Amino acid sequence: MDRAQKSAAVAELNSTFSEVGVVVVTRNLGMTVAQSTDLRNRMRDAGAVYKVSKNKLARIALDGTDYGSIGDMLTGPVGLATSVDPVAAAKVAVDFAKTTDKFEIIGGAMGATALDLAGVQALATLPSLDELRAKIIGLVVAPATKLATIAQAPAAQIARVLSAYAEKEAA
Repeated sequence: MDRAQKSAAVAELNSTFSEVGVVVVTRNLGMTVAQSTDLRNRMRDAGAVYKVSKNKLARIALDGTDYGSIGDMLTGPVGLATSVDPVAAAKVAVDFAKTTDKFEIIGGAMGATALDLAGVQALATLPSLDELRAKIIGLVVAPATKLATIAQAPAAQIARVLSAYAEKEAA
């Protein structure tokens, strides 16, 4: 990499760190190309991004962001999983780590809050932003559904009573 490419990479990482809700630091221990592609596809499907970066460039990009606490984790062959949704990257990383022993989660950060392995795993157990939205919509719609059911019940009861009388007279 020449100097211009390095400065472009640092600028891109810095803008990424400024926009995301979570950064998960992982260690790649000899993953195959197929495994890396699978991980990147899973991340993309969840709305997250997985990148391998030079540690020195990533440390430089951390300056001026809330994620300065992950600078100590950037040693050896690491990859950075990022997402705007604070749960998405952690969820995919934890699920992928269960399927292969060549992928290890070191830690991460959610804003200025540093996370260790247990923190990332706890974050992965939380519902995603879309799941929370669906629950809120369900809670908002539930009273209207119950009200419609209650309002419809007396009419149904009257219809059953009239039907019973009609059957009684016909018999």
